[in-house]
Formats: sequence, structure tokens, C-alpha cells
Amino acid sequence: MDSRRTTRWCVRLATAVVAVTSAAIGTAAAEPPAPVPALNLDRYLGTWRQLAAIPQYFNLACARDTTADYALDPNGDIAVHNRCTTWTGTLNDIRGTARVNDRVTGAQLHVSFPGVLTQDQLDGPTNYIVTALGPDYSWAIVTDPTRASGFVLARNPALDRQTWADVQAAIIAAGQSPCLYLTSPTTGGLSAIAPLCTT
Repeated sequence: MDSRRTTRWCVRLATAVVAVTSAAIGTAAAEPPAPVPALNLDRYLGTWRQLAAIPQYFNLACARDTTADYALDPNGDIAVHNRCTTWTGTLNDIRGTARVNDRVTGAQLHVSFPGVLTQDQLDGPTNYIVTALGPDYSWAIVTDPTRASGFVLARNPALDRQTWADVQAAIIAAGQSPCLYLTSPTTGGLSAIAPLCTT
């Protein structure tokens, strides 16, 4: 499949997923998903690989090897550096800032990216909630208050069968369906794009 056909396919898929997600949100409880009880920021910093996600308009250009690097900045916020390999094999990256909105758990943040519509303000409402963490901080589930987005992040490019089962259980516990998540091709991990519930 050439890159233009692949991109068109991904746009159609993302549109369908957003429509299904919106319908699901309409019937979901009004309360946002609960964050983890306590996020140890020092342990959370570093590099994460995206192993699955609910497609979003801003990551349609990403074909594989999507990563997020988190580091403290001089202001005490979190410097965010997201990268991926595009369908044409080039590097796509963006830098932003995450600010903790929830001082009780530390697990609810506002992430902003300069120049990105609706995400260009440093201060703002929570749009990043860590809803589950592996006990050794080897994986995490991230969503937002509406549950329209979702990301499976991991330190390593692959997870074993039991960990994938734990991840899917955590997604369900957060009020989402694993079938809305698509696997993200990762060097050393899964190579296909498929609904997470089928893996």
C-alpha cells in the first residue's frame, strides 16, 4: 500500500473511530475517569513508547515508532518531546509542556503544544489523565476527561501476554473499550495495526 493510500485509509479509520467514540461518550457516565492514586513524577519521567492508541487527528502522520520523552524543565513543569516515523520514512516531532493540575495525585495534567489549535495555552483544563500504571512503571494508560483519547505507553517495545491482558483490563476499568485502541507498529514489538481487543 503506497503512502497516499495508507494516509487516506488512516483518515477514514480515524473518522470512524472518532464517531464511535463520540457515540460512546454520549452514553458514558458524566464523571471523568479516575486518575491513579499517586503518580511518582520522578519515576514517570523518561522515554515512553506508544504501543496502542485511539487514533487522533494529530497523529495520523505517524506510521511507526511513536515515542514521548518527558523531562523536568527549569520552571518545574514537564518538557514534552513527541516523535514518530511517518509513512514516508521521515521523522515527525513536536515539543510541548505538561503542567500538573492535580496536586493530590499528580496524575492529572494539562499538556500544551505551541501553535497547535486548542492546545497552545500553557495553562488550561486537564487533558491528560494517567488512569493506570504497571507496578514497576513499565506501562501506563493515559486518557482525557471525555475518554475520547487513549494511549498505551510502555518503556519497552513489547509486552508479554499477561501484561497485555492487564492493560486491556485497565482500559475497561477506565470506562473505555480496548476495541477503540489500535496497535502502534513499533520496532521490536507489534508490526501490524489492529484493534487491541483482537491481539
